[in-house]
Amino acid sequence: MSQNHFHPRDARFVWALSLLQLISWGSVFYGFALFMEPLEQALGMNRAESSLGFSLMLLAEGVLAFPVGRWIDRGHERTVMTVGSLLVALAFVLHSQITTVLEFYAVWAVLGVGLAGTLYPPAFAVLTRRFPQHFRRAIIILTFLGGLASTVFIPLVAWLIDALGWRDALCVLAAMHLLVCAPVHWLLLRDAPQRAVLASTQTDSATFWHFVRQPQFWLLATFVVLLMGVTSALPAHMVSLLRESGMAESWAIAVPASIGVLQVMGRLGLYMAEHRVDVHATNRWVTVLIPLGFLTLLIGAGHGLWGVLFVVFYGLGNGMLTIVKGTVMAQYVSREHMGSLNGLLGLPMALARAAAPWLMGLLWSAEVGYTVGLWVMLAASVVGVAALWLAQRLRNT
Repeated sequence: MSQNHFHPRDARFVWALSLLQLISWGSVFYGFALFMEPLEQALGMNRAESSLGFSLMLLAEGVLAFPVGRWIDRGHERTVMTVGSLLVALAFVLHSQITTVLEFYAVWAVLGVGLAGTLYPPAFAVLTRRFPQHFRRAIIILTFLGGLASTVFIPLVAWLIDALGWRDALCVLAAMHLLVCAPVHWLLLRDAPQRAVLASTQTDSATFWHFVRQPQFWLLATFVVLLMGVTSALPAHMVSLLRESGMAESWAIAVPASIGVLQVMGRLGLYMAEHRVDVHATNRWVTVLIPLGFLTLLIGAGHGLWGVLFVVFYGLGNGMLTIVKGTVMAQYVSREHMGSLNGLLGLPMALARAAAPWLMGLLWSAEVGYTVGLWVMLAASVVGVAALWLAQRLRNT
């Protein structure tokens, strides 16, 4: 394999895994918003009750992130991702039959279990183990399709619900996971690479906890969790926030819809610059786009152009941030234990992702709008970026 390119067989592997990510993210994460209204009508739920189902999914995914990462590090990627797809398919089938709110919560908890084995964290761990010299490039490619999940699945799920009703639409999504994701995971992930260190589970465990005790791990954990919270705080408030910035109504709706495209553009930029720019410098400066976006919005409050600049900074920065968050543990702590180290952060990330939008709403007031919340998110993002920079410096000393 050359320094700059994958073998065609390896490229096919990465693109096939990317297609499965597109289906997993699109059908569950982005499909939820479209199922909310018909589910509320069918089960008599209010918006808070229906939103709790999504939070339960995030919680279940976070709780299982660590054991899933450990299983993948030990060579069980094929079983983990195939069973994850089967669980998502089963949950969707059960979802199509629910009649009570309790059943609704149960199926979304099961969906969280399935997603713990099928989304970016396990896929990133798989690529890191299979392409140790090119894992960052492989992860960038993987996220191209993942970044388009909303673009593909929001209109697709909306059309399915309109044409078939929400119950049959869920069955179609179940069939995608049963007939596409599960068998492709099973065929694609055969012959998983093994590590010699795994001959001794005790040795492996001791080595893993040695890495956990390193200051670089805790600094990177601070970076990942804070930036996860900061970027999760905005989507639910984006339209209202841009309205308050002075943006016209039509633009306040259209501009956020472009974020998915901006994310993919950011990842494409990383891909093109991968072998031309120092990766550590890229990690440092890409992350600055997020606090810069918050600062832009705070400085330009009341002017729509500043809101557009904010969305550009946020969209490009968030797209590239996914790559940085997914690779820093392998780059600065341990490549061999990357799945376990990232998995250890699964629950804190899930809690940050669930709590941040609520905090943003809590800090809103009629007098100052989102100003206080934006300052809090700016401060959190600056602390997170500083933690990454310090981890880089420690790694180089």
